[in-house]
Amino acid sequence: MEPAVSFISLGVRDIAAARRFYVDGLGWPVHMEAPGEVIFLQVNHGLMLSLWDRAAMAADAGVDPDGGVPAVTLSQNLPSPAAVDGALAQAAAAGAVVVAPGRSKEWGGYVAYFADPDGFRWELAYNPTWTVDDDGTVTV
Repeated sequence: MEPAVSFISLGVRDIAAARRFYVDGLGWPVHMEAPGEVIFLQVNHGLMLSLWDRAAMAADAGVDPDGGVPAVTLSQNLPSPAAVDGALAQAAAAGAVVVAPGRSKEWGGYVAYFADPDGFRWELAYNPTWTVDDDGTVTV
């Protein structure tokens, strides 16, 4: 199995609220949508984010839909601390809860965290050592 992530699926309580946050609030374009069931957003080269009705996702995966949200942090690397602060402000304006405002880290970076309407945590980060080569190889 090759190390790759092609899809990140979030089981959301309210598809309409998730749409308002990600599409209307953050401005992320919809790739495909089954109204009331799932929204697909292309978030990077070959990477999709699906916002899927929690009960339908749980049924498909064979898990208890009331079992809670699994611990997961989605991360986005940005080109500067100012870009981190700007993205955090946009997320807050769209309805996110700021979990941790932007702050410098001992390793030379700058990070902030927010929670989307379903509580999924997003890290916004500036990492001065992070690069992605033309072939997609990441260097940290």
